[in-house]
Amino acid sequence: MTETRAPDGRWQGLAVLIFGAVVIGFAPILVRLAETGPAAAGFWRLVFATPLLAALSFRPGAERTGGAPPRAAVLAGLMFALDLGFWHYGIALTSIANATVLTNLTPVVVTAFAWIFFRQAPRRLFVAAVALAVSGAWMMAAARGGTPGVNPPLGDALSLATTLWYALYMIAVAQARRYAGAVQVMLWSTLTGLPFLLAGALILREDFAPETWVGWAACVGLGVMHVAGQGSIAWALGRLPAATASVVVLIQPVIAAALGWLLFAEALGPWQALGAAIALAGIALAQWAGRPRAEAA
Repeated sequence: MTETRAPDGRWQGLAVLIFGAVVIGFAPILVRLAETGPAAAGFWRLVFATPLLAALSFRPGAERTGGAPPRAAVLAGLMFALDLGFWHYGIALTSIANATVLTNLTPVVVTAFAWIFFRQAPRRLFVAAVALAVSGAWMMAAARGGTPGVNPPLGDALSLATTLWYALYMIAVAQARRYAGAVQVMLWSTLTGLPFLLAGALILREDFAPETWVGWAACVGLGVMHVAGQGSIAWALGRLPAATASVVVLIQPVIAAALGWLLFAEALGPWQALGAAIALAGIALAQWAGRPRAEAA
């Protein structure tokens, strides 16, 4: 007889991961609807996420540590503020599809950092996958078609720069997680990022507060999305292989591009669509090639 394996939570983790990726896919839509400047939208996102993170952090049985926050958590907050500021400006200046797909090059940057600074040499297949992802991203940025945005070259450049800030954020969070729980690290990094986004919005003289209930609802939605989306992905990562998770979260740019088409008539041109497909394929292949050998076995 064939032995039936007991459920190990894999399908539950996959369902939660898909939910988190879909939720995060709404981020660029909510930024467009927030009726504020890009940095101000990031500020309100963290403002409305803070009480939810605080409640989760101090709930009974939550993993937490006393004392001052780790330096890595503070650094993560600074990097996340830069990430939100650059990405939100990218969303404002280029198409939602471009801004979302280009920022998903982050795993490639993280692996490059590990190669350069930690001597973790990637496989040859990974290098080929990186070349594929970069070529697809270049095709998206260079092609013209559909609804490109207000200033596509600058928007694409800012979206690409976002990959650096988010890569540094991920590395800092990984270090901070050695000393504190995931929710507590998110809370500390959120509190750190708040004043930087506030300063950026004021210095750049952005529209700071929404004028209608739609704008306020979008800002509240950004805060809820920040906790629900990122929290779901973090929870699922404890139950799924990292390589599997990194491919599944590529649902995010697909959802964002579809919503951009439905809500803002941002249709992709044929070369942009091909570039997006190539970039996503390269990222997926890079994650598969970069997985630990034990996991591959």
